[in-house]
Amino acid sequence: MLKKTMKATMMVAVLFIAMIGMSSFAPREDAPDFVDAAEASVNAVVHIKTTIVRKTATYNDFFGAFFEHLYGIPGQTQTNTMVAYGSGVVLSPDGYIVTNNHVVEGADAIEVTFNNKVVREANIIGTDPTSDLALIKVDGSDLNYLVFGDSDKVKVGEWVLAVGNPFNLTSTVTAGIVSAKARDISILGEGSNVESFIQTDAAVNRGNSGGALVNTRGELIGINAAIASHTGSYEGYSFAIPSNIVRKVVDDLLMYGETQRAYIGLNPLEMNAKLAEKAGMKEIKGVYVAGITPDGAAEKAGLKQGDVLTRINGTEVNSVTQLLESVRQYRPGDEVKINVIRNGRPDTYKVKLLNESGSTEMVKRGESFFNGTFGLVLQPVNKQELKRLGLNSGLKVVEIRQGPFQGAGVEGFIITAIDGKAVASKADLESALASNRSRKTYIEGVYPNGMRMTFEYYN
Repeated sequence: MLKKTMKATMMVAVLFIAMIGMSSFAPREDAPDFVDAAEASVNAVVHIKTTIVRKTATYNDFFGAFFEHLYGIPGQTQTNTMVAYGSGVVLSPDGYIVTNNHVVEGADAIEVTFNNKVVREANIIGTDPTSDLALIKVDGSDLNYLVFGDSDKVKVGEWVLAVGNPFNLTSTVTAGIVSAKARDISILGEGSNVESFIQTDAAVNRGNSGGALVNTRGELIGINAAIASHTGSYEGYSFAIPSNIVRKVVDDLLMYGETQRAYIGLNPLEMNAKLAEKAGMKEIKGVYVAGITPDGAAEKAGLKQGDVLTRINGTEVNSVTQLLESVRQYRPGDEVKINVIRNGRPDTYKVKLLNESGSTEMVKRGESFFNGTFGLVLQPVNKQELKRLGLNSGLKVVEIRQGPFQGAGVEGFIITAIDGKAVASKADLESALASNRSRKTYIEGVYPNGMRMTFEYYN
């Protein structure tokens, strides 16, 4: 009796396993297929290795190159070499690559490795710290690249792939869904107006920074930038910069050398039940206009305090971060269609966006110049970097040639003053040097990471 029962039980178990194999584990016809998107992406996403070489902070270490150049006495040349890794996305067949600014910031050398193991050196074309984006370039032709998708059309719940190089594991693809849009996680510092990330649950880890977030069609819809983590590793959520912002920043860096930032000129507030009632609305939607900037774009177009802004160029706006993301996609001088509700009634306005100074002029990168005394190629520092570092003016070292600074690790260093005189241009620098009557020159400045330093130069 016992044997018959055991046999019957085994037969039921075999039948149950067979049923599971036929039903639950069988591929579904409507299941998402990531194969084509993955194949298109892995060859267009690269591994980036950056090397940063810095002299140690002691006087002899830092000025050893000066002693050797001026007196023939070798100084101490101790250096700290840091190596970092990240990812990048090829945007064109001739080698333009977008990545995060934090991946390449302060790099003395950038090495790009493609999926086919080909390694090439890259140069920085331009950076935008406020959006944490950078554009670099390698020599190449007929390279695999990704095309931009429309991040405004991305839907919550949509399948996405994160492609990058976590932990130096090249060509890694993970899948997930869009968990939320227009997330503000406050990682880019005060004054940034691009805190509007695409949130996903695709696994992203260290090394994924600068990699691609693509949809199931293989279109680039975001650049992976951050993770929500208490440990430094993936814990469930990651964040990507929307592709519409990426495309605009890249175009700006190519055309102008600087990011063009447009302003609508109003003070927005998140809508709530009280504000909706005040605006004569039955539902809570849009963004409440709490104030208007005098002579700003909104005022000139006719918008008023108390309006509720609901759409920009047809795109719904239901949060402050969505509003800022939408405006960030345009340049000063662009005209946008704004839908508002005023006193409970819908209305439409055309607003010509302005820059921070209240005009439609484009900001261009200052012209670089060579200074023979120092053997340096210098460039006026842009407003965004000045603001980030809390400076009023400065000249950035963009190239080191033959001279006393060679080997001193000052590339990227910003000279703020010569003998106590502020410098913001070639004329300022030459005037400060010409007025010096001693053999000693004091050079004050700051590194991109905020570390301040003073040199003593003997001529």
